[in-house]
Amino acid sequence: MLLASPRAIAIWPGLALSAGLVLWSVSARAEAPLRIPVQCRLGSGPWRECTMAIQRAGEHWWLEVGAQRLEFRSDGRGQIRLIEPSGLKRVVSPRWEEQQALCWDGICAKGNFPLD
Repeated sequence: MLLASPRAIAIWPGLALSAGLVLWSVSARAEAPLRIPVQCRLGSGPWRECTMAIQRAGEHWWLEVGAQRLEFRSDGRGQIRLIEPSGLKRVVSPRWEEQQALCWDGICAKGNFPLD
């Protein structure tokens, strides 16, 4: 807990605000994502072991497939953006495929993961 006297805040309001923002930022980043072992398929390739990491269910998650990290962000209005390892960003559409696989334009995952 950050304690400060009213006098200190009156003299250094910017400093107190900055310190509070730094502490809030550190605590927000301290939450580790939920990591779930799943199976992934890229395009028409084979299914293989991978990890789904969920920072905020339904909002921000990624798949770790080998050395690749495929990051997904939802805007909350139905649009999902994929950020590829190269930094390329594109909108993708989710859909269910055979074997209970959830796919986003050719990137598929199956396993026990939360949907929201």
